[in-house]
Amino acid sequence: MDLSVIVIAVVMTALVFDFTNGFHDTANAMATSIATGALRPKVAVTIAGVLNLVGAFLSVEVAKTISSGLVDDTQVTPAVIFGGLIGAILWNMLTWLFGLPSSSSHALFGGLIGATWVAAGADAIKFGAVVTKILLPAVVSPILAGLIALAATYLAYRITARGEDGTVKKGFKYGQIVSASMVALAHGTNDAQKTMGIITLTLITAGALPTGSGPPFWVVLSAGLAIALGTYLGGWRIIQTLGKRVSEIQTPQGFAAETASAAVILASSHGGFALSTTQVATGSIFGAGAGRRLASVQWGVAGQMALAWLLTLPAAAIVGALAAWVASSGTFGTIVVAVVAIALIAGIYLASKRTPVTADNVNDVPAPPATPLPVNA
Repeated sequence: MDLSVIVIAVVMTALVFDFTNGFHDTANAMATSIATGALRPKVAVTIAGVLNLVGAFLSVEVAKTISSGLVDDTQVTPAVIFGGLIGAILWNMLTWLFGLPSSSSHALFGGLIGATWVAAGADAIKFGAVVTKILLPAVVSPILAGLIALAATYLAYRITARGEDGTVKKGFKYGQIVSASMVALAHGTNDAQKTMGIITLTLITAGALPTGSGPPFWVVLSAGLAIALGTYLGGWRIIQTLGKRVSEIQTPQGFAAETASAAVILASSHGGFALSTTQVATGSIFGAGAGRRLASVQWGVAGQMALAWLLTLPAAAIVGALAAWVASSGTFGTIVVAVVAIALIAGIYLASKRTPVTADNVNDVPAPPATPLPVNA
């Protein structure tokens, strides 16, 4: 296959992944605001989409980590990157079908690592960077966000304990508009950069950019637009999970969770850490749930999420490795991978139509009963 053709194919596939990242992760910013009624669903995803686009232009540190920090670009080809993207997209679609807020970021990293490993060997993977830039943030960030949200929730209820209930709710609803917007901005800053990094890596491996280059303006713009469009369409299944199935979120909790998420994500983006915004947002919501007296937190749902998190890297790596192995065989192999991926994506989409979740019914499912937590606030 002509090099320019495969490069174009990889760039387009990367933007498709970016789109799935957007609707898969809309819940990170807007689930709690929609659940508490601070924002109407369509308004929420519109705000999130616009701010995702704005956020894409705020930093390129995470993009540089991915384009030059995880794998040896001299041993990677565009076909290998194509296979890794296929693994990430399929995992995103599958977890979206089941409403599981797994990490789009880790799906991308897993797909890229698996594809690189099978094509160029373990020596082509920079395991030190994988540990410090991906694995450690994956462990620390949701715990840190959860603790911040727990403390913030506790303080919010203590400070407003003697306030008039209607006034308190109204004040925190306005606060949630700001805090949710900050999460959306942070999401664009962190997650859009991952696609920028992948496209930049592709251009480097094809010889179109020198090693160590940052993403060109057109890459930043296209990645920002793709994730913004995906966010606008709304991942209602995952919004329902985070907004309704984790805990019954009240406005002070929603504000605390969103503020904690925004702080952690923005700080990590500045440092070039490609963490999972999904894990951060989920940790914040559990922390906010635990910070309110007599709040009911669904720890069974937490177990399902934790299992999805553990499986994301290896599952995407396996699919990415298989796709890269087939795609690296030549033009026919690349076409086979593309056709199979399209068929699987179409099948997942058709399966989702059996139990549709839309902006109109996203808040219709009440949280199941749970044992209240013995937490005083």
